[in-house]
Amino acid sequence: MQKSLTLSPIKYIEGELNLPGSKSISNRVLLLSAISTGSTIIKNLLYSDDVKYMLEALSQLGVLYHWDYNKSECIIEGNSGPFYMKKKITLYLGNAGTAMRPLLAVLSIKNNKIILTGDKRMQERPIHHLVESLQLGGANISYLNNLEYPPIYVQGGFTGGKIVVDGSISSQFLSALLMIAPLAELDTTIIVKGVLVSKPYIDMTINLMKIFGISINIIDNYKYFFIKGNQTYVSPKKYLVESDMSSATYFLAAAAIKGRFVKINGIKKNSIQGDVEFIDVLKKMGVSIFWKKNSLICTKNNLSGITIDCNHIPDAAMTIAMLGLFADNFVYIKNIYNWRVKETDRLYAMTTELKKIGATVQEGRDFIIVYPVKKFLQATINTYNDHRIAMCFSLIALSEVPITLLNPTCVNKTFPSFFEKFNSICHF
Repeated sequence: MQKSLTLSPIKYIEGELNLPGSKSISNRVLLLSAISTGSTIIKNLLYSDDVKYMLEALSQLGVLYHWDYNKSECIIEGNSGPFYMKKKITLYLGNAGTAMRPLLAVLSIKNNKIILTGDKRMQERPIHHLVESLQLGGANISYLNNLEYPPIYVQGGFTGGKIVVDGSISSQFLSALLMIAPLAELDTTIIVKGVLVSKPYIDMTINLMKIFGISINIIDNYKYFFIKGNQTYVSPKKYLVESDMSSATYFLAAAAIKGRFVKINGIKKNSIQGDVEFIDVLKKMGVSIFWKKNSLICTKNNLSGITIDCNHIPDAAMTIAMLGLFADNFVYIKNIYNWRVKETDRLYAMTTELKKIGATVQEGRDFIIVYPVKKFLQATINTYNDHRIAMCFSLIALSEVPITLLNPTCVNKTFPSFFEKFNSICHF
């Protein structure tokens, strides 16, 4: 494991990029393919730690697959329904929330004896909101170490019915319930309590379920969902994963700060990824964007400050915060409490590390304000084993000083080739 990486100051950004597939789409499509009837060829599947954890878990659950890494293509043989294991097994899922949450849900249907666990940080990420919702539907789930956190022991029993879920912490809880509801014995009504965070990710889940033959009734602007039980997922035979829009934000931000131009392929204006909204934010901040058929070009212009509610795009919001360092006025990002329950407490981490490079930052319970920096300081950044912290702070190399990142290999969670791609558009 590489202990640190120092990035030299960059004169300007210029180049064209093809980016790996979306993590959020990749893990959803893998699971939906695995519980479908028929085999699915998944193209442009992301090769990263989170996806590998999902595939290893599916393999332990008896799913057959063939992954051609060179082609970024995976063939999944569907299980024709939820998983049932005769013997007791343990699934280790690292810090992959996109694997832990939906797998817990789908394993709640048949009478399994399965332990779901992960790394130290996963065991600090609360999961009781999802557990309590599954228990309302009859699931037999217990905590093995600490109440409300993994590791957890799931023994099936979920039959559907009337389910209440807290929507204010993570959209992944609702996504997990939506994905398994069609497989339940009874029809299911899901009632969302609180303000639903990261709504675009719910739209992504519903879009993908539709491609696999399942429709959902959305009632009263996402406050209620009705899903018929005893349905069958059917493979679409082939599925192309869009390039990861969250990953694209770093390169677009680099272009906005010091770019002659950056062209990113594999991104569509009508993307099912919520983080495509980052492009509208760039436009509002004064950056020049030109759309092509399946790509976009970003060039530097004036970079203005902005005040914005980023509840719906929490990952892209981290990149917006970095733009505040280089803008003509502060960037004020509101309604991002869920940063605190991600791979690390991102509000604390961003504030702490930004101050090291000479930034003035205000941190609140659910907001951050980042002011333009007059003089950047050379610093060593703690990445907290969080891929997004590492990728965000790479942008500091666009100032006049070098930046050192500790544990840079944490980017393997979603984007193993990040530094190679970043370097390809940097001119020194």
